[in-house]
Amino acid sequence: QVHLVESGGGLVQTGGSLRLSCAASGRTLSRFAMGWFRRPQGRQREFVAHISWNGDQTYYRDAVKGRFTISRDNAENTVYLQMNSLKPEDTAVYFCAADSGPPPSYTDNYFPTSHEYDYWGQGTQVTVSS
Repeated sequence: QVHLVESGGGLVQTGGSLRLSCAASGRTLSRFAMGWFRRPQGRQREFVAHISWNGDQTYYRDAVKGRFTISRDNAENTVYLQMNSLKPEDTAVYFCAADSGPPPSYTDNYFPTSHEYDYWGQGTQVTVSS
């Protein structure tokens, strides 16, 4: 069993930055692909970013490319999401998730769904004021 805990959310003005962390306990994350998702109020949960188990592959939804960076520190059992140039439309609850299955077949347009992940954190609120 893997227990994921997100932190780092908060209230920030447009153009500001936040760094989200996802700390894991129970099992090492070193062989898990990891993802970040978000759920804007009144909307479905959506993919934000994904990182392979060794950090060599990263993927993002178009709306955050160039602004968000996913990274991981397997020694610390932690995954991060650095969010820069934040916009009001980034306001959402952000979740991290772990995929304990075999490595995905990565393609240039890889876009995972939530069903590919086995473990989820409780989420952290990010609010961007205009």
